[in-house]
Amino acid sequence: MFGLGTIINTAAVILGGILGGLIGRFIKEETQDALCRVCGVATLFIAISGAMEGMMQIKDGSLASSQGLFVVVCLALGTLAGEILDIEKAFERFGEWLKKKTGNSKDARFVDAFVTASLTVCIGAMAIVGAIQDGILGDYSTLAVKSVLDFIIIIVMTSSMGKGCVFSAIPILLLEGGMTLLARLISPIMTEGAIANISLVGSILIFCVGVNLVWGKRLRVANMLPALIFAVIAAFLPWF
Repeated sequence: MFGLGTIINTAAVILGGILGGLIGRFIKEETQDALCRVCGVATLFIAISGAMEGMMQIKDGSLASSQGLFVVVCLALGTLAGEILDIEKAFERFGEWLKKKTGNSKDARFVDAFVTASLTVCIGAMAIVGAIQDGILGDYSTLAVKSVLDFIIIIVMTSSMGKGCVFSAIPILLLEGGMTLLARLISPIMTEGAIANISLVGSILIFCVGVNLVWGKRLRVANMLPALIFAVIAAFLPWF
């Protein structure tokens, strides 16, 4: 079935959000805060693992780092573009709209929960590669695996941050569904190098999400999202 992977992933986030909301009702506020920070620590280590996989190589029997210039350029240009477009503000405006339309006007953490959860589950190579595989080959296995991970992540995040997390299903539906529909058009540029670049930069952005979870909102991660586009472009430049 065309688009089945996106449907499974969206359903997994909704179900995880519902379960997390039910669990969260029975957890004290200080415990919810502790869970939020633990979720942030886990996010940091997941991101570090992905980033190191892309940056560290074994040369002559020793571990060597690479891609430093690539990371700096992509993040710098991506953040510059994101700040000009103010993507974070657009996310927040959409979150505020959802907050009012869903009757959650009194939930002070709704927008932050929505934005943080959306960035956590939408950034990364699995979403992009999985959607392309689903659109071209009808293979939804990558998105199915991602769905299990997102299900667990959203349960924890919703129980600690609130019901705003469940609405991260909307960006997933739009992003993965859109990429599945456009898969045949974008598949030529999604080379092995481009996917590796997206995985590396995506892991660094997820690390930034973890920083915000542990230490409070310090980085406007949504404004860094254009770095993923520059990561794809870099795959076709000879000096990267």
